[in-house]
Amino acid sequence: MGETRFVVAGAFIDGNGTTARKNVFLAIKDGIITAIGPTTELSVDQQSIDDFSHCTILPALVDCSVSLLQSPSVDGNVRLSAREAGRAGKAALLERHIQDYLAHGVQGVANNDAIAPLLGYLPNDLLARHLITIRSSVHPSRNWHAHAAGDSVSGDFLKVSYSASIEGDMPSSPTPTQEELCQLLQRRGGRRTVVVANGQQQVAEAIKAGCDAIEQGYGMGEANLREMAEREMLWIPTVLRAKNGLDGASAGGDLCCCRFSMRYVAPGKAIPGAEAFWQKTLDHQLEQLRLAKKIGLTTAVGSGAGSVGILHGESIAEEMKLFIKAGFSQEEAIRSASANGAIFFSMDNLGVLAVGKRATFLITRGTVQQLPRKLSFLEGIYVDGVPSSTYQKVHGKSLR
Repeated sequence: MGETRFVVAGAFIDGNGTTARKNVFLAIKDGIITAIGPTTELSVDQQSIDDFSHCTILPALVDCSVSLLQSPSVDGNVRLSAREAGRAGKAALLERHIQDYLAHGVQGVANNDAIAPLLGYLPNDLLARHLITIRSSVHPSRNWHAHAAGDSVSGDFLKVSYSASIEGDMPSSPTPTQEELCQLLQRRGGRRTVVVANGQQQVAEAIKAGCDAIEQGYGMGEANLREMAEREMLWIPTVLRAKNGLDGASAGGDLCCCRFSMRYVAPGKAIPGAEAFWQKTLDHQLEQLRLAKKIGLTTAVGSGAGSVGILHGESIAEEMKLFIKAGFSQEEAIRSASANGAIFFSMDNLGVLAVGKRATFLITRGTVQQLPRKLSFLEGIYVDGVPSSTYQKVHGKSLR
């Protein structure tokens, strides 16, 4: 049995959505949180304390909508090369995107791509030491006839495209009819099902079919939001997709968030009416998110990383900012970016920081009010109660 480790924080966010607590200590033993309390109750020798009294501690993040094998580049040739790369090339892209997530405190992702054949190419420390939890979907959009007929389905969860993505930046593929969607869900094998659906009718049909979560949900309306709340469903609004579309239309080309919060615009021809469309789309999605908060609908952050201009890791903070713009507090946005996704996708090692839970958390320099901006400049990451050596390696510096 190991010794108890004490970590002190100037501010502490547990991931339940409640107001942050000030001047808190965590007692950790064998990777588990054994006590949480005010620092005034701490009476151990100062030499045994990891002092982050100038920092905020919060749960590790979960991104509920990612494509680990897609390049977010605005250059179409780069995206095509990523799709057509061989196994080694795809594995290198996968490793880079995982490292991008770890560098921004994201330790759980719900992934849309088939990565199982590539996992053997990854460094052992990424998966063997549980630095990131990946839940991968089976996405039967191209072979739903076979699945509807009863073929076995592999994957951690089922994801069905019942509407085209709001950006329309991916090649179109056939979508099931309502009857076929019902058949798919009847044969899901106990797996959670996420349906990408937009518009009142298609979202209503997806809800009626018995899905567990709606992704995107643009234009679905109040009635569907209330029905989802009553059924205790999850909504993954991916608001950043609309914001990204608006930024690109406003600039007259494709726009991408890049490192250090800079932006660049790729050459493109402005589309008449595009800016007004995306502004209306974004405003309406934010209105729906405000209503979701009001009626108690469970929401989760999904950045849509891998879509044009939406970067892996960095973009989760941008999605959280949009939640805050819709009226969520920093603490509520963090709950949507951590515990809600961890619970839905059964990431038992992640989520709320509480006594008896794994001591896996992020450390950001500064106050709660500086979140989520500070997520791009983490002070440190603890995994199972100890500083993450991988995070140090990524940033080329020591944690303390």
